[in-house]
Amino acid sequence: MTTSPRRPARRRPADALRAALAPVAAFGLALAGLTLWVTAGQAGSPPRVQVAPGRVLLPYGGTTETAAFFSLLNSGGADDRLVEVTSAATGGEVALSRHRMSGSGAAYRQSVNSVTVPAGGAVLMSPAGVDVTLRAGKGWKAGDVVPFTLRFEHSGTIRTTAVVIRPADSAS
Repeated sequence: MTTSPRRPARRRPADALRAALAPVAAFGLALAGLTLWVTAGQAGSPPRVQVAPGRVLLPYGGTTETAAFFSLLNSGGADDRLVEVTSAATGGEVALSRHRMSGSGAAYRQSVNSVTVPAGGAVLMSPAGVDVTLRAGKGWKAGDVVPFTLRFEHSGTIRTTAVVIRPADSAS
């Protein structure tokens, strides 16, 4: 039995065109998406964080430890991080924290080093989430205004205030 050597199949130009069409179409689609992103002003735009005036709970029950809450809005195209909160009007250290629930249903506070404010997003601090823990200044009463400085990784420092409220008023 005689076998003849196989000859490689010749590709027709139409087959070659079809094989090249998929990567070219993918490239075109990616280019169109990037063009829209750049045109919308989001490509490489830095974070633009704004801080709304906050509220700080009036401590009760003989304790001076309390919490402050702020709304952080980032209208920029990149994430930013809140890395420090300070206030000369407080009675000690100010720290970022997150409230967690244990397996037994008890709540506890966990210190955090920073809070990410996502690009185009917001962080709304609350008693059930992220907050700023601090010691109340002497003589604080409902309605007092407390100055705070929030330092962000990219946006720098932002000065704002928080109004002292009774804990029962924090639900509104």
